[in-house]
Amino acid sequence: MPPDAARQHSPAAERNQGPILQVLRRVLPVQGRALEIASGSGQHAQHFAAALPGWTWQPTDPDPAALASIGSRLDEAACPNLLAPRRLDVLWPAWPVTGVFDAVFCANLLHISPWPACAALMQGAARHLAAGGLLLTYGPYFVQGAVTAPGNLAFDADLRARNADWGLRWLHDVLAQAQLAGLQLREQVAMPANNLTLVFRRV
Repeated sequence: MPPDAARQHSPAAERNQGPILQVLRRVLPVQGRALEIASGSGQHAQHFAAALPGWTWQPTDPDPAALASIGSRLDEAACPNLLAPRRLDVLWPAWPVTGVFDAVFCANLLHISPWPACAALMQGAARHLAAGGLLLTYGPYFVQGAVTAPGNLAFDADLRARNADWGLRWLHDVLAQAQLAGLQLREQVAMPANNLTLVFRRV
């Protein structure tokens, strides 16, 4: 099998990895340990590990096909700070990772998973983050009092047609789950294509 036969490619990840990296460089210290939830194709893991050499980056995903894709990128990247992917489902009551992390990163999960995944993400991040560590989430949200972009409305309708448990989440609901887990919103960053990066701090 060619080394890239298992590799997946996400055009959205290709587009957003630059803007997300700008946020990471601004809010993260020079070095630390990062846990990525729902790494998907592995494009973010490969890009961020190469751009943040002081950070050890642990990608994870529940899907064997995604793990194979990440593994293919691991071989290509040859970054000593990019670790082999681990199988992890955010809904598992115990995550198969050890030690504490200085950051947890998760992109585009909450709208393509059932709502309980939000609480599971917040609680799992709180369990595994060091005191003062950061959880960063990226994706589209509905925001009370703000006009929703037509593209996000269409995206939400498409998601719900594909799976009734999917769909864009209300920002205030996500923030409530974070607060229950002991995470405080430190910053809300507007991103291209009507997305947000949320930066939470473990208190």
